[in-house]
Amino acid sequence: MEPENMTWVVAGKQYRTNKATLVAHDEYWNGYSCEQGGRNAFLYRTPKGDFFAQYQTMLLGEINRIVPLERNEAISLYQSLRVKEVPFKVVFPDVKVEDA
Repeated sequence: MEPENMTWVVAGKQYRTNKATLVAHDEYWNGYSCEQGGRNAFLYRTPKGDFFAQYQTMLLGEINRIVPLERNEAISLYQSLRVKEVPFKVVFPDVKVEDA
């Protein structure tokens, strides 16, 4: 399922998929479909550097929605999504990665 064009307002901020950059998602062909269990997640970065997730569903009783994310939440989601459209260092240029 392709990400749909959505606008969502949360706490006075407007999040728009058509104005943000898609940086990662879990839409891929798994041999059966591109909808992973009837749901897909798309991670976006706004022009101002904020992050949000767009969740789309095909399941009854659920709705498509946008959820604003803190930087650490965005990093965690980025790591969990299968398809990276933009490299980590470009999406999170201020994050210093060190060996554990």
